[in-house]
Amino acid sequence: MVMSARTTLADRGPRSSRPSPPGPSAAPSLAPALASLLERPADYDAVFRVVRGAVRSVLGRERPGLGLGLANLPPSIGAYWQVTGNLIVLNEGLVAAMRAHATSPLELNSFVYVILAHEYLHSLGYLDERAVRRVTAEVTRAAFGAHHLATAMAEGDLWQQYPFLAWAPGGDGQRLKVVTRFDLATTQNYIR
Repeated sequence: MVMSARTTLADRGPRSSRPSPPGPSAAPSLAPALASLLERPADYDAVFRVVRGAVRSVLGRERPGLGLGLANLPPSIGAYWQVTGNLIVLNEGLVAAMRAHATSPLELNSFVYVILAHEYLHSLGYLDERAVRRVTAEVTRAAFGAHHLATAMAEGDLWQQYPFLAWAPGGDGQRLKVVTRFDLATTQNYIR
């Protein structure tokens, strides 16, 4: 299914009654408007606007014109960005598994935020995995504060925090679905 701007991440799939991971949502330190966007149902474009805003506010860097694709990848891969490419490919099976277990839009959107932020930072030139994990955590902490759920996710290991991800539906990535209406803030004037 191709996500549209009208379809939110939380609109699809059942919810579990499992409680949210520990840690209150603290007042963001740099971007209160960005943090509030993660608290309500959002599509991929809205979550990516939060990613771009957080990175821009903390690092002063940005890159326009990225696209998003969804593919069923092995459950050990959250997403990938091919060096010199302009497409982030997100593991649709992991998002579906998280959607089924998330107890709030904040939990689901924080998960998607962390994965997209990691790949966005790769696209900005952070190619070393350890470095990009560290920078993802630093940007998230600076943007949202130490006690925000996205910060806890960025500073930890998603597969340890959410062990069910290891058994998410997987695939070989052969089928790619392009998400329409993504990164509209930088592409709406020339890509329709």
